[in-house]
Amino acid sequence: MKITDVKVWLVEGVKYNWTFMKVYTDEGLTGVGEATNWPGSQIVEAAAIELGKRIIGLDPMRVDFIWTKLYRDLNWVGPYGASMCAISAIDMALLDLKGKALGAPVFDLLGGAYRTKIQLYANYWFTNGGHNREDYAEQAMLVKNAGFTGLKFDPFAHTNYYYGEDLDANLSLTKSEQDRAYEVSKAVREAVGDEMDIIIETHAMLNLKVAITMAQRLAPLNITWYEEPAGPENPNTLKALRDRIPPEVSICVGERHYTRHGIRPILERHICDVIMPDITRCGGPSEMKRMATMAEAYNVMVAPHNPNGPLSTLASAHVCAAIPNFFRQEFIFKDVPWRDTIISHPLEIEKGQLVLSGRPGLGVDLIEEELEKHPGIREPKEGFYI
Repeated sequence: MKITDVKVWLVEGVKYNWTFMKVYTDEGLTGVGEATNWPGSQIVEAAAIELGKRIIGLDPMRVDFIWTKLYRDLNWVGPYGASMCAISAIDMALLDLKGKALGAPVFDLLGGAYRTKIQLYANYWFTNGGHNREDYAEQAMLVKNAGFTGLKFDPFAHTNYYYGEDLDANLSLTKSEQDRAYEVSKAVREAVGDEMDIIIETHAMLNLKVAITMAQRLAPLNITWYEEPAGPENPNTLKALRDRIPPEVSICVGERHYTRHGIRPILERHICDVIMPDITRCGGPSEMKRMATMAEAYNVMVAPHNPNGPLSTLASAHVCAAIPNFFRQEFIFKDVPWRDTIISHPLEIEKGQLVLSGRPGLGVDLIEEELEKHPGIREPKEGFYI
């Protein structure tokens, strides 16, 4: 069997473009993948098209060989960013194709299932109202009533660090902004009760002093983890922060750490309790499984980052099914209405869990005519990352 063609689509998502891929073969089998990243989705699209050309003529069943060849070939332009997003999509599509060829779901190709119901936590649930206690609490209850047992939000949003015109001030929060972040977080905890997982996102946008201060204030709310309290550039900075925040506050990082090589220094320094690789960035399902195995050696849990399209959701879930150290998977609570129309079978969500079907590969195909009805945004517009 040989790869004969690769097609790529840029599709409008809920806040940013999705990047999808389909691999075709001379035996009629196809596989689908996703390379979504942002901003700069058109850069990712170009990388996916370019790498797609490089695999034509290869045997699609040689998944690890193709991954390693592309990784080494592209190392000259950098092993991260857009090139790794393209590799991620190819890896996903080849595993999907191989599963369909063998009549096996991807989780079987990754070693078999520990579980086929994947516990989700909700993100992008706070989309209405103002930055106040009442609106946060009301919308958090919608998540709980839908059967989810966890939710994530950034209580620091709508503050100077997002909207300030002075970039030098962007990593700071005023005392009133800190108070407001604490108050909305407390309101969510009071609304959903003690059993709900509450995850606090920072997007690595707080300076070290503010990040430490807010970790100390939020600790009594029994937050599940404190996400990205420092950027990925220097693990020693994250280690210094880890040493100064309350020990009961867990740290989760990984959405900006590409491949097992990127996560290794974080694990070696025992900085985090949870890693959150993103399957469309980290190297695809094959690499996420390798990262999970590495994390297991350090007793670290895995909770995939996933504010992406439906293929990312399914591929992440297949990895989660096949690892012992799975914790939670991110899920967009309020998505575009065409999320389930662009795939051949809708996502099956039951009481905050994604149910895997057991169909071969990822269990779905892309509906090409539906993809073309929702072309990606190519010019900036308010509130949309391209």
